[in-house]
Amino acid sequence: MACKINLPVQLPLELLRSLEGVKGFNKEAFINLHDSGKQITSIRVNPFKLSGSSKVLPFGEDLGGAVSWTDYGYYLESRPSFTFDPLFHAGCYYVQEASSMFLEEALKQTVDLSQPVKVLDLCAAPGGKSTHLLSLISKDSLLVSNEVIRSRANILNDNIVKWGCSNVIVTNNDPRDFQRVKNYFDVIVVDAPCSGSGLFRRDADAIDEWSEQNVALCSQRQQRILADILPVLKSGGVLIYSTCSYSKQEDEEICDWLVNELKVESLKLKVEDSWNVIESEGGYRFWPDKIKGEGFFIACFRKANGDEVEKFLPKVKPEKLSNLEMEILNKNINTDGLAFLRHEENIFAIPEKLLADVSFISSKLRIVNYGTKIGEIIKDKLVPDHPLALSNIVSDKIQKVELDIEQAIQYLKKRELSLQTDKKGWSLVAYQGHPLGWVNILPNRINNYYPKELRILKD
Repeated sequence: MACKINLPVQLPLELLRSLEGVKGFNKEAFINLHDSGKQITSIRVNPFKLSGSSKVLPFGEDLGGAVSWTDYGYYLESRPSFTFDPLFHAGCYYVQEASSMFLEEALKQTVDLSQPVKVLDLCAAPGGKSTHLLSLISKDSLLVSNEVIRSRANILNDNIVKWGCSNVIVTNNDPRDFQRVKNYFDVIVVDAPCSGSGLFRRDADAIDEWSEQNVALCSQRQQRILADILPVLKSGGVLIYSTCSYSKQEDEEICDWLVNELKVESLKLKVEDSWNVIESEGGYRFWPDKIKGEGFFIACFRKANGDEVEKFLPKVKPEKLSNLEMEILNKNINTDGLAFLRHEENIFAIPEKLLADVSFISSKLRIVNYGTKIGEIIKDKLVPDHPLALSNIVSDKIQKVELDIEQAIQYLKKRELSLQTDKKGWSLVAYQGHPLGWVNILPNRINNYYPKELRILKD
């Protein structure tokens, strides 16, 4: 059996030269780390689906310790096949790079999360930071999760649906489009498109794509994005900026530009010495030879001034459902505190306190999805949609069929199921108690309603 040999990684010499003198950079340790071939795998659990001791169940003893700067992150000793873990498809956890989970500290130290806030995750796909934000904000808060590229917006929406929250809108807009809702958001997170040097260890192909010219282009794009989006932030609101780049042009120099040109106030964070996070000029650097994670940069700012525009949100009446329709919904979902909207015969649930905000955003921006899509009521019966199965509002009273691992994989491949059950009609199928989706149990067959576009294609 041939042994795998880790060949030295040819890091760009221009990058290494540009990092000389940057705080925390140790050239020898940096090169050796990339040559080692060592990979780090981490997950962040969904607090709405896994809590207490149960949150370590997906991987048991394979967990390799907690990520220091989040309540929800764990390292894995090895990388399993997430594709064949039903709990991954159930939205019980998200596979995320550990350094980027520092967003939690940035938010907790700069924002009063006990109060309702309106948050924009501007460059959100595939959804790591958005699902993290949903774990941190209150149920009366609103997250707008945006992605400019439509195909990536669909992936973002799939991951948002898995997380199961109703206080979120997924949008597909250019940053400039958001100026239709000026002075609206309390927090804006910009995880900016960048040259990607912080991910060289995880993605060797990124090395071939790196160039000084690309760094310069990314820096210009980052400035354009930030200039376009800042008017959307309330006076006194918080801007959180991050990249997975080591280049000063995309990190410290952007911070200087924000302070000097856009007149925002740089915010300091408290960083524990044991974390080995390096405080730099205006931000915080994560060097992979010093921490257990990849390269990352994050900085926080407050919009010190700006025009205050009083927002007169429209008074919106929720969809008036019949008594019979409400009776049907009450059997399937926990309706407390929810309002309902109907679109093309489909019923959507959103928090009642956010009804005006959802209507306002929907009137100004291109919407991919909002709230939780429940389904259609046809012939006095609910034909449920997939998002309801994975949501936090689905009723515990709905009949549920527990699957073993082989059956769960068959279901997730959208193949025929053979189940020994006396149940009939629409049923949730679950693995270890966590819903995966819907089946309709008929007298002579079981119809698998797992979405075709989400099915496992691997054997």
